[in-house]
Amino acid sequence: MVETYLQSAWETFYMVLISSTVATVLGIPLGILLVVTEKGSIGPNRLLNNTLGFLINVFRSIPFIILLVAILPLTKVLVGSRIGTTAAIVPLTIAAIPFVARLIESSLKEINKGIIEAARAMGATPWQIIRMVLLPEALPGILLGIIITFVTLIGYSAMAGAVGGGGLGDLAIREGYMRNNNEVTWVTVVILVVMVQVFQSIGDFLTSKIRKNRGLL
Repeated sequence: MVETYLQSAWETFYMVLISSTVATVLGIPLGILLVVTEKGSIGPNRLLNNTLGFLINVFRSIPFIILLVAILPLTKVLVGSRIGTTAAIVPLTIAAIPFVARLIESSLKEINKGIIEAARAMGATPWQIIRMVLLPEALPGILLGIIITFVTLIGYSAMAGAVGGGGLGDLAIREGYMRNNNEVTWVTVVILVVMVQVFQSIGDFLTSKIRKNRGLL
């Protein structure tokens, strides 16, 4: 069973790595837009801000297991299959994008507005403020948000096993629950806990390192 556990752990890591990477690439711009288009910010746009906020809230309010089933036709179109490790990446990514966007928004809103106003007073363009002020200042929070997303998706990936998504969740359901093998179930739980602890610790370490280098600790 050792080889089976390792294979399932790799499948879980693969699903989470790809989905969290794509979600980060798409979620960060959305989070930035939420901040810069709000009233009183560097590029206020009420319509865009309200539309983005509404759509993000809609997708965040859908339970993952329901989203997983609801977008099976889309998953089929995108990857050619409704089941399997690669297929599970689609719902994981869609679930993570609005999650990342809100985390990025929260991190950016923690920045001292005086720094932004100083940059505007010096004639910086909105893009320069985003690139040279917002993102660098919010880097520790952004990094922590990415790690939180990664850890959250580990739990989501286990649910993907309910529809044959592969990984540790699939192993726990197929070999543990369906065959009434409690040992398999508990071993997969332990592996998931270890994965969460390892990646959370790495994220905390890197965030602490960045804050320390900036004299924030």
